[in-house]
Amino acid sequence: MARPSRRSGPVFLRYTLPMALQFTTSYIEDSLALFAWYKQLAERAIAQVSDQDLFTTLDGESNSIAIIAKHMTGNMRSRWSSFLTTDGEKPDRNRDSEFEEPPATRADLLAMWESGWSCVFSALQPLADADLSRTVTIRGEPHSVMQAINRQVAHYAHHTGQIVLLAKHFAHGHWQTLSVPRRGSAEFNRKVAAGEASQR
Repeated sequence: MARPSRRSGPVFLRYTLPMALQFTTSYIEDSLALFAWYKQLAERAIAQVSDQDLFTTLDGESNSIAIIAKHMTGNMRSRWSSFLTTDGEKPDRNRDSEFEEPPATRADLLAMWESGWSCVFSALQPLADADLSRTVTIRGEPHSVMQAINRQVAHYAHHTGQIVLLAKHFAHGHWQTLSVPRRGSAEFNRKVAAGEASQR
């Protein structure tokens, strides 16, 4: 579906300000913070896109924001449900269907999105760094817990980047930057040094 020439106004969601970087030597704590940061980054991008553009694809080979979110949610449910005791590729997962027929509305899409992230945080929050050397499997391949977490951090960062790129494209002149603004590096560095901003 090509991008329509006329777009309705963006619908803004409520979200908190970006979380400040917290110094930690705990891998689990930092992983949780990274997942939360990428979740929020995607949501801040989605908030700047009209309902119509959530479901718009750039060409026949592209995925819409809604499809990317649906795929991420399917992955989260599969990977993180019964994380320590079952394979990360659940037998009832239909990965191919994640790239078809997204939820019909923004509300349904965000409800699905939240359910996926709930699986992530419910699995990770009880863990301690001592659990990192335990073994889990994904499609039968053994991973340490640390490897499994790294795999998903990279996966969700990849798709979050796609969501942000699409949202910026659709919002165009209305886009509110999610990172250091153009020609704003010096001012951002000053704010970080003064404790007025954080790098995460």
